[in-house]
Amino acid sequence: MDYFVKMGSAMKIAKPIQSVIDSFSKLPGIGPKTAQRLGFYLLHVPQTELDSFAEGLSELKKKTKICEICKNVSEDSPCYFCKDDQRDGSKILVVEQALDIFAIEKTGKYDGLYHVLHGSINPLDNIGPDELYIEELFDRIRNANGNPVKEIIVATNPTMEGEATAMYINKEIKDKWPEVIVSRIGMGIPTGAYLEFADETTIKESLDGRRML
Repeated sequence: MDYFVKMGSAMKIAKPIQSVIDSFSKLPGIGPKTAQRLGFYLLHVPQTELDSFAEGLSELKKKTKICEICKNVSEDSPCYFCKDDQRDGSKILVVEQALDIFAIEKTGKYDGLYHVLHGSINPLDNIGPDELYIEELFDRIRNANGNPVKEIIVATNPTMEGEATAMYINKEIKDKWPEVIVSRIGMGIPTGAYLEFADETTIKESLDGRRML
């Protein structure tokens, strides 16, 4: 198989391979060398597996939905968690990304509902409250009807952006619904870390040690 082609006096990676490498390079956390290794690795994968991989990518957005209630990514709307009547509807745990839900669920420690913001407030990137699903969180408090929300647990990442988001949510809720408790996940997760990378014990400690905002 010809992996390289000659262009003038220089050798270049064949276009189909380079296209895959370029695609990998656009993913977060993957540098040029890693992208190259992945691209060349796929050349040795059986075609049936490549076809299955490509089909999975093609259907990634086609067969997933944003939950109409909590904004989790799911096959159905409402999602599994929102449809589970065994969960405590008086508590809503707020996370930045849908992946954070599964980090929480692995602990077996939390039995309430969730709300996914799909990001955090970041003025440097022109991301304000209106670009996130924050107002939808407030709508859930406002329209709780017979099952009022008693506590909002803010589990945004302990970064500058995550803290700014937590402060904004706390202020808005305290101003509009002072009867609702707003807490923040506590010790265990260091400043600058991301929830999705924390182990189960660390997340358990963070839930147990949450503090009032």
